[in-house]
Amino acid sequence: MDRGSREATDQLRLVGRELRDARAAANLSQLAVARAAGISHPVVSRIERATEANVSLRRLGELASVLGMRLSVRLYPVGNPLRDAPQLALLERLHARLHSDLGWRTEVILTMQGDLRAWDASISGFDWIAYVDAETRIRDVQALQRRTMLKRRDTGTDRVILLIADTRANRAVLRALGSPLLADAIDGRSILDALAAGRDTGGSGVILL
Repeated sequence: MDRGSREATDQLRLVGRELRDARAAANLSQLAVARAAGISHPVVSRIERATEANVSLRRLGELASVLGMRLSVRLYPVGNPLRDAPQLALLERLHARLHSDLGWRTEVILTMQGDLRAWDASISGFDWIAYVDAETRIRDVQALQRRTMLKRRDTGTDRVILLIADTRANRAVLRALGSPLLADAIDGRSILDALAAGRDTGGSGVILL
C-alpha cells in the first residue's frame, strides 16, 4: 500500500471514530442514523469501522449532517508532485551538458526528519554540491521564490540552480519581474560553462535551457 492509500485509510478510520462518538453522544442507534441518512444499518456500521469499500465524500457528509456535524476535507503540500515528461526532458537536457566527472542524482530528498520535499536533482564535484529545481512553466513567481528559499535554508546550501525551460512565456515572466529570481544569482551561462568543464558553479543562478 503506497503512502496516499495509507493516509486515506487513516483518515477514514478517524472519520469513522468521530461519527461513532458523535452518534453515541447523541444517544442514537446505528439503525436510527441509517434511517435518517437513507442508507442501510450495515453500511453505517462498516463506515464507523472504516471497512466500507469506496465510501464517497457525499455519503460521509450526509452522515455528518445527520449527527449535527460538518465534513471538512483539506489538502496540504508535503512533497514534490509527480514529474511530467517535459520536466524530465528539461532535466535531461541539463544532464547532457555536464562534464563526465560530475555526479548527477535525481529526486534528492531533504535530510530533515519527516520532510518529504526534494530537489529535482543535484550536481556534485569533488568538494561541492549544487541543487537543481526545474520549472517548465513559471506560474507563480512568488511561490517559486519562497519554495526555493525555504528548501535552500533547510538544506543549508549556497549553490542552487533554477532550471527554467527556455520558452517565450517564461522569458516574458522573467522580463516582467524586473529583478533576479534568486537574489544572489550569477550569470546562468557562466554556470553552464563551469558545469561543462567539470568545475564548481561558484554560486547560485538561473539557467534557461
